[in-house]
Amino acid sequence: MVNLKEKSWQIREDIVTLIHHAGSGHIGGDMSVTDILVTLYYKHMNCTPENQNDPNRDRFILSKGHSAEALYCVLADKGFFPKSDLDNYSGYKSKYIGHPSHKVNGIEMSSGSLGHGLPVSVGMALAGKMNHAPYRVYTVLGDGELAEGSVWEGVMAGAHYKLDNLTAFVDRNRLQISGSTEDVMTQGSQEERWAAFGWHVISVPGNDTDALDRAVEEAKSTKGKPTVIIANTTKGCGVSFMENKAVWHHKSLTDEEFKQAMSELEQRRAEAHE
Repeated sequence: MVNLKEKSWQIREDIVTLIHHAGSGHIGGDMSVTDILVTLYYKHMNCTPENQNDPNRDRFILSKGHSAEALYCVLADKGFFPKSDLDNYSGYKSKYIGHPSHKVNGIEMSSGSLGHGLPVSVGMALAGKMNHAPYRVYTVLGDGELAEGSVWEGVMAGAHYKLDNLTAFVDRNRLQISGSTEDVMTQGSQEERWAAFGWHVISVPGNDTDALDRAVEEAKSTKGKPTVIIANTTKGCGVSFMENKAVWHHKSLTDEEFKQAMSELEQRRAEAHE
């Protein structure tokens, strides 16, 4: 059994190393979404390198595609492709670019155009229902992305078709590239908004793998409606000088910052191992 807490810190080390080497990346959102990805890929999803072409595999869509680095690090760690492939991340002619590409093993669709991931996930979940297939569909949205109108069309459709095989996560770190989500486009209670559209709503500390684990189990057992998990996260989670700083939405690290970040993450991983 994988220690999810320890794995989350290890993946964050991989993310920081990747972005420092490449010189670019959406590191703040990578660090906030990591626990969600780890909980899904190492505990709940029926999705492996061996069954990635099985029509009954679970599907995952990273709607907030700018956090591709976190997803690539998880997929590499799971064996969808060699970790060495990421040495050329964001390099010349590399297929490992700043948003998920369907050319990469384990990626269901190219994403990054905000507002697209949930509607596509609704279509996948509806197809599963029509085909009486056992798979589940998961998607992660950024909270800044929720200003896109197409998201709410997808929310309406998901509830209308009673897609209880669909689970959406909102990475609610309350920051986007322009600053606070509440300053850019007031959101208030996302819990109330999704509930009003007919979804089963769960709100959890989004950087707590135990809480996320329980939430996914609850989503699996919920019948007759889709589930949204509002994951209340911290942007830049795990590195003191990044946390809750909008400037770290897209930013690389100096050598000194890299050393400090790795030191902090290694300590957290060691604590989780105990």
